[in-house]
Amino acid sequence: MTEAPEPAGALPGLLAARLRELWGPDVEVTGVRQLSGGASRESWNIEATAHGNRQRMILLRDADGRVRDDDRSITTEATAMIVARQAGVPVAEVHDYGSGTLGPAYLLLEHLDGETIPRPLLRDEAFAQVRPTLAHRLGEVLARIHQVDPDTVPGLTQHDPLGLLRDMCREYGEPRPAIELGLRWLAEHRPPPVPDTLVHGDFRTGNLMIAPDGLRGVLDWELAHRGDPRQDLGWLCTRAWRFGSPHPVGGFGERAELMAGYAAGGGTPPDEATQHWWELYGTVYWGLICRRQAQRHLDGTEPSVELAVLGRRVCEQEWDVLLTLGHAEPLVVADPLEDDPAPPVPPYDRPTGAELLRAVRGFLATEVTQADLRLRFHTRVAANALKIAEREGLLGAEHARRHAGRLAALDCAGDAELCAAIRDGSLDRRFGDVADAVRAAVIDKLTVANPRHLALPVY
Repeated sequence: MTEAPEPAGALPGLLAARLRELWGPDVEVTGVRQLSGGASRESWNIEATAHGNRQRMILLRDADGRVRDDDRSITTEATAMIVARQAGVPVAEVHDYGSGTLGPAYLLLEHLDGETIPRPLLRDEAFAQVRPTLAHRLGEVLARIHQVDPDTVPGLTQHDPLGLLRDMCREYGEPRPAIELGLRWLAEHRPPPVPDTLVHGDFRTGNLMIAPDGLRGVLDWELAHRGDPRQDLGWLCTRAWRFGSPHPVGGFGERAELMAGYAAGGGTPPDEATQHWWELYGTVYWGLICRRQAQRHLDGTEPSVELAVLGRRVCEQEWDVLLTLGHAEPLVVADPLEDDPAPPVPPYDRPTGAELLRAVRGFLATEVTQADLRLRFHTRVAANALKIAEREGLLGAEHARRHAGRLAALDCAGDAELCAAIRDGSLDRRFGDVADAVRAAVIDKLTVANPRHLALPVY
């Protein structure tokens, strides 16, 4: 996380008062700076002195307008961290948590040094020595998490994994045939259950604090729940968290290394088929999460270009589902933006709409260079959003015409009818045609959203 120049307002005074309640009157808050963090939470770097000793902390608090189910959720998250730390999991010490004092829901944590951003972790020379050891180490840590008795963490949620995916599919009434193919396969190949454990729920690259000498901490316990421990192993190896690396374990290493570490830590590694099931589960789950995140922008709850663009990443996961099931193979598709823009259509003048979009993209790419890292990140996201809009303008009408033809050839009035046929098997006699139609539709969507994703190899 990086610093952003945002005012702290009344926060220093509130922090000082709370820390004096916890540690006594000899406490002074000497620094409060906001960090670039997640969309649903604010992150603050806190510096204080207590009894003459310097203290560095991180304050996480829910963003304005965010609604949790109830106060138990922050208590459950904090308790999961405390219990996991007691079990030997590298987790930041929890100094304080609650609601009302420092925000609607907050955690005050030990400051951990290291890096969380995937790009430097997977590419920079500074982490070259630690990268080969991480897959094994992450397996050991997951085994420790899964040995925690879930009964020691009151308030943990529990759900049926496939039932959760089905519920998420129904949230916005948007039929997705590629996702339906994945759901049907998951239902038909579900592995036998194992006893419940504590599950981290979001154990992946990006939620791991890593230093050049090793793993410093497991972050973001907000999705901790009671369930199948193999979910964490599959989630860590889901394609989305490899960030273009050929190594399946979070981009760091091989599955065999992860499983060796898991066994060394006292866990029972799943067989290959079960691991495959949970990796596909993670792909479907992330696709639906992308759509859910985009809804926060679409309904006005949290306007954000980052959340908006996430909605156009659903098709990346749809493609990964098809690859995993053997219904597609990597292919190279030319980016339509590499061609010269079409001439203007009368009565318009130049620059054309496409040229104007390119001008704005160029401005974002070259002019916003001195801003803080978070704004620069959002600038890149905004430029990508313009690319998507430009490609859609070039190809949208033709793609709509082709998709209507594919549906008609299957005697389906729309995607909802095709999804129903996938679920009930009524088109199984023409399954090859169904797979071809779904694949073609996803290729069209990715040609607009991110054509490079189509060429990524399968690992």
